[in-house]
Amino acid sequence: MAVLTLDEAEDLVFAALARAGAGPQMARSAARALVLAEAQGLGSHGLSRVAQYAAHLRNGRVDGTAVPSITAQRGGAVLVDAREGLAFAACELAVSEAVERANRFGVSFAGVTNSHHGGVLVDHLRAAAAAGMVGLGFTNSPAAMPAAGGRHPIFGTNPVAAIFPRRERDPLLIDLSLSEVARGKLMVAAKEGRAIPLGWALDKDGSPTNDPKAGLEGSMLPIGAASSPKGAMLALAVELLVTALIGANFGFEASSFFVEEGNQPRLGQAFIVIDPGALAGAGVFLDRVEVLVAEMLKDEGVRLPGARREALRSKAQAEGLTIPDALAAALRSAS
Repeated sequence: MAVLTLDEAEDLVFAALARAGAGPQMARSAARALVLAEAQGLGSHGLSRVAQYAAHLRNGRVDGTAVPSITAQRGGAVLVDAREGLAFAACELAVSEAVERANRFGVSFAGVTNSHHGGVLVDHLRAAAAAGMVGLGFTNSPAAMPAAGGRHPIFGTNPVAAIFPRRERDPLLIDLSLSEVARGKLMVAAKEGRAIPLGWALDKDGSPTNDPKAGLEGSMLPIGAASSPKGAMLALAVELLVTALIGANFGFEASSFFVEEGNQPRLGQAFIVIDPGALAGAGVFLDRVEVLVAEMLKDEGVRLPGARREALRSKAQAEGLTIPDALAAALRSAS
């Protein structure tokens, strides 16, 4: 196993993406996000994505020269065009604008259109929590899940995220895919030659499978699919929030992230930021959060959302990232 400091890892990712055609802003924002994901123990959204992003840059699925810009705005609403680039710089701009507008209007909605893979969705919202605000995030992805009662993929795994600041503590970080598991877990299992549990995915014929490669070629199962259509309904709601409102592609209009060639996905992200000061007040909000946290922690075994991620991030900052030698070698050769 190899050990890299966070700065060393970020520089290697930056160089690999720049060599593949990403401009400096795009490469740096993506490198920062991928290393942060890896530091939190989220390998499926971390350094394993570098080769995928680089291939998309080389094959024209991502425009490496793209610079995100604001294309529409009114009051608390703003639309950012990622211009077929990687998502991270566009999401940074969107959340920055959302925080500023929530300061003025109490609440804001920022959409990102013509975008790519959203990465770890809740990480985009950290700037909102740092400003003492609540953040909500949504994104779609290439089709991976059927509609309720259906068989062919229509919706992406469509993650949702929320962040709630606390008084002098790490924020609560909530981030979940609407599939039974994140699709990236199938990608990692396929690379490692591991089987997956039944109930995660269907093959291309609509049959349950424990083969991750067959699952990647087929469809993911929504959360709760075995007993109810609730997961599929939530995926539908997210799909419309991040497409119909902001002009992005539906998941079924985008080629899979897991193939090197295909179209520019032009997907969407959306962020809602709320200033507690516009409602009951920041002090009341922070007090009430702590009342709930204290009640949750009365039960042994309860772990606050985000606590494990933050602990791993602190450890990585102090001790560096431990990654497979093959991955380290691939990063160095790509840079």
